[in-house]
Amino acid sequence: MSTTAHEAPIEPDTDATPAVDRRRVLLTSAVVVAGAAVTAACGSSGSGSSSSTGAAAAGGGAIDVKTADVPVGGGVVLADQKVVVTQPTAGTYKAFSAVCTHQGCVVASVAAGTIVCPCHGSTFSAADGSVQGGPAPAPLKSLAVTVDGSDLSVTA
Repeated sequence: MSTTAHEAPIEPDTDATPAVDRRRVLLTSAVVVAGAAVTAACGSSGSGSSSSTGAAAAGGGAIDVKTADVPVGGGVVLADQKVVVTQPTAGTYKAFSAVCTHQGCVVASVAAGTIVCPCHGSTFSAADGSVQGGPAPAPLKSLAVTVDGSDLSVTA
């Protein structure tokens, strides 16, 4: 005599949440990785030419820099504060936003009267922030700079 085991029918679990589709997980992961790569590339401060000689006041106030830290014909990039301070001619100090007007990268260096953005090659005048070359559509934003002896104060 054979006996047949009775199996109860499997009923769908109506309280369960739908399973995550593998394609959706892979697509979401790819978007997150791509976004992180773009953010890292455009937010890079470049080489060691950046300096932290100044400290920003709370709330984006004044940034202090020593005149000795700003070479004639060059400048200093304060990447953390997103400010570039230049000395186009002896005793003349200028300050600009260090954020490139092309895609928001922080400029990396100042030499021979030129501010250079490493991301796409835009260049700006150290004297007035105007576009000298590259894809940047507008000049760097000018910032107020005051000189008090050997101290510079930039208002961001």
